[in-house]
Formats: sequence, structure tokens, C-alpha cells
Amino acid sequence: MTVVAQQHISEISPYQAGMPIEHVARKYGLDPKTIIKLASNENPLGMSPKAEDAIKHFMPREGHLYPDQYNLTQKLASKFDVKPESIILGNGSNDVIDLVARAYVGHGREGITSKYAFSAHKIAIHVSGGRNVIVADKDYGHDLDAMFAAITPYTGMISVVNPNNPTGTLISPAELEDFIKRVPKNIVIVLDEAYHEYLTNGDKTDSLQWPAKYPNLVVTRTFSKVYGLAGVRVGFGVASPEVADVLNRVRLPFNVNALALTAATAALDDDDFISRSVTINNEGSKQLHEGFTKQNIEHLPIHGNFVAFKVGGKSAQINEEMLKRGVILRGLVPYAMTDYLRVSIGTNEENLRFLGALEEAIATAA
Repeated sequence: MTVVAQQHISEISPYQAGMPIEHVARKYGLDPKTIIKLASNENPLGMSPKAEDAIKHFMPREGHLYPDQYNLTQKLASKFDVKPESIILGNGSNDVIDLVARAYVGHGREGITSKYAFSAHKIAIHVSGGRNVIVADKDYGHDLDAMFAAITPYTGMISVVNPNNPTGTLISPAELEDFIKRVPKNIVIVLDEAYHEYLTNGDKTDSLQWPAKYPNLVVTRTFSKVYGLAGVRVGFGVASPEVADVLNRVRLPFNVNALALTAATAALDDDDFISRSVTINNEGSKQLHEGFTKQNIEHLPIHGNFVAFKVGGKSAQINEEMLKRGVILRGLVPYAMTDYLRVSIGTNEENLRFLGALEEAIATAA
């Protein structure tokens, strides 16, 4: 007899991560040291030096003990001026998103997402057993009016990703807050801000204070991007104490390992690294924009550490040519953006290599 999974689980399309360097090296016979990975929006400067130092000093002493979330929770509460009981820690911010879906969606209920929004939200809703209500985009971004119109008595969760991945679109603080005010208070809104730190001051808002005003709001952030801890896996959410209490009941015990907690706590103090990472990203954004303009390539907005660019119907072939040249990009077929590829913003040297290889790949695929 064959073991049969629940039907809604069998229907899930798994998340497709960026191709690993070692896999590309094996497939194309390349030296791993010559390959650059610009597929997963990782920090090109590596991890926060303070986090790295904390990890080195942690392992010999405390690896045998179960993790304690107290220090990171207190540090986050102090840094962002929120209550400790409003914080939810996760194995990456996608873990917090999954907790919301499991707690507030489930069988017989619905979760609303935007067409091109980060796929982890759709997966979380599907895994919970709920129905995905996917709303058409507005210029590759969120159409908040259409999302509001999609609300039904069965809606349990609405996801907004800002800036959005993979399209880079951004909703203004005023438009976003107006939407949050309109949504019925019995529906949980998840505001995914994984790329918040890369925003310019004019685009930023103190959204971590909003759950105190809007008790149905959960704001999620991550240490995977600007802090450089993607491989360590730690993120957090801020919610009303009541919602945070529900989510902390759902999460597994010790869902964030002790090494990740130690690294994240140290990284919060690494202001110099964060500033340098943002500066490198701003310079790289300008560099890629100018490079795309020179090659007459259209691209979507740049509000994070990545950019989606249009290459037409030969995106798969161009992506393959880039891999042969040791440059790993992200294909956007899972998002039905078959004319586009996405590139993470790297260092000056990585960006130059990408632009040169792209010109060659496009010519080869012509």
C-alpha cells in the first residue's frame, strides 16, 4: 500500500532556491572559485563581522545547551522600541509567515496574495490547507484596491510584500497605512519587509510601531539580507501581544537554533557593516541601471538588493549561457515571468562581470 499525503499538500509546487555554486561547477566543469552567485539576494560582503566573531566564540562553550530566545528578543525590543511580548522569532522570516498562515487560515479559509508576490506566502497558505486568492498585479506590484475588493467572510490573512520580491515594486507608506486602516480587524495582515533596510529614508516608515495601532498587523523582517546571515536562518515578526501570543503557541519549541540567536544578537550592533552594505548596494543599483541602459535592456524598479530585467522569450537560453560563464542568476518561470531574469546586486567587480557576460549571452542566444 502506498502512503498518500493530503491532497492539498500533494498539489504544492515546492519553493525553488537559487542554484548552488557547487552544482553549477559540477554541471559545467567550472572551478567553484570562479563562479559568482547573483541568484538569491545574498549580501555580497558576507556576514556581519560582529556576528562572525560571536559565532566563533560561541561554539566551544554552548553547543550542548538548548537555545534561549531571551537575549535576542530583548535586544530587538530595545533597538526598535517595541514590547518584548510583541516579538516572534523564526527560522528566517518565512517561518513567521508560515506561523500566521497556520494560525489564521487553514481549511475552509482564504489567504489573499498579489500575483507576483514572494512565493513563500502562497506556499504557507497552501500548506495550511487554506485557499489561495491571488489578485492580479498593478504594474508588477500590489493592487491594494483589488486586494481589498477580494476580501470575503472567509478571509483570514492578507499578505503584502514591500519592497516586493522578485519585482522590486514599492508601496508608499501613506498608501500602505491607508490600506491597513481599511482592512477589517478580524483579518491578519502580514507586511513582509525583508528588504526594508535597503530603502532610502524617503521611502522608509517606522512600520514596526504600527502593530501597536493596528492589532491585526504582523510586520516581518529578516537577518538574511543586509545582515548577511542567510545561511544561519533567523528572522522576526512584530505583532500585537495578543497575536504574538497565538503565533508563539503555534511555533515549534527551539525553532531558532542557538548559533543563529547568538549571531543575530551581535549583528544588531554592527551599524558600520549595515551602512557599508547599503552603500555598496546603492552604488551597485546605479551601476546596473547604467549597464542595462547601455545595452537597451528594460528593468523593473530597484528598491532592494536585486533587479528583475527583461530579456524576452529567450530567458531560459540566456540564463543557461550565463551559467556556462559562471554567473548564477534567478529564472522567474515560477512566477510566470518568462521574459525576465533576476540578478542580485553584487560588488563592483561582480556587477561588471555580470554585465559583460550578459552582453555575450544575449549575443549568443540571438
